Amino acid sequence: MNLINFLSILVLGFFLGMRHATDPDHVIAITTIVSRYRSVSYAAVIGILWGLGHTVTILAVGGSIILFGWVIPVRIGLSMEFSVALMLILLGILNLTGILQTLSEQFIPGHGKIHSHSHRHGGSVHTHLHGHDPQAHPHMIGQTPVKASDTHFGSMGIYHMLRPVIVGLVHGLAGSAAVALLVLATIRNPKWAVAYLLLFGVGTMVGMMLITIAMSLPFAHTAKSFPHMNRGFRIASGLLSLGFGLFLVYQIGFANGLFTSHPIWTPR
Repeated sequence: MNLINFLSILVLGFFLGMRHATDPDHVIAITTIVSRYRSVSYAAVIGILWGLGHTVTILAVGGSIILFGWVIPVRIGLSMEFSVALMLILLGILNLTGILQTLSEQFIPGHGKIHSHSHRHGGSVHTHLHGHDPQAHPHMIGQTPVKASDTHFGSMGIYHMLRPVIVGLVHGLAGSAAVALLVLATIRNPKWAVAYLLLFGVGTMVGMMLITIAMSLPFAHTAKSFPHMNRGFRIASGLLSLGFGLFLVYQIGFANGLFTSHPIWTPR
């Protein structure tokens, strides 16, 4: 393989990675995550983190297939794809029940738990415990989750940062085998094949960043001016994630035979 052909394949890998980011399960999952953010810049970070998690799995599993000749059994392959279905169901349920909101509040000091009301800090919309005595409201200087030192990304918190990474890791399981097998059929040199996987992952990160920016625009636009419409968008994203996850459960578990005695798996 000459240098020009090889570079062409690497560039193709980058753009195929961008296209890979547009798969329906990816878009649905990331839309469910960014539905509570009103900041486009926060959404971009979420997309990059999702792509990072996805790339780690692609490199780990795909690289092992390429370098060590791993052969993934049919049921293991189906189980990897089934994990995506479970993740979509979980994201949908958490979105609809507001547990994501509750988990976010774990990083906010709460005093005087009398009642709650909505707040928008940084890029996220969440419910804040509120009391009417001076000690009950934790919005003193230095106590607010958006301090002067971290006004840009500080309010995201560890949970908000890890969530898209973990979702990306799970989604990477479903496509890693197919990507690795495609690379093996094209690039015989294992080192260059792994380099292709890396560029594919970078392309996925860029593609997902662009998708999250696009998906966040209606949520960002309606969060302040049209709160009822924004709430409807969030509910719709949760229902879509739950519904698509249940569809994948049927497709993988029964149509493809994960829960039957004759499983059928074609990496894709």
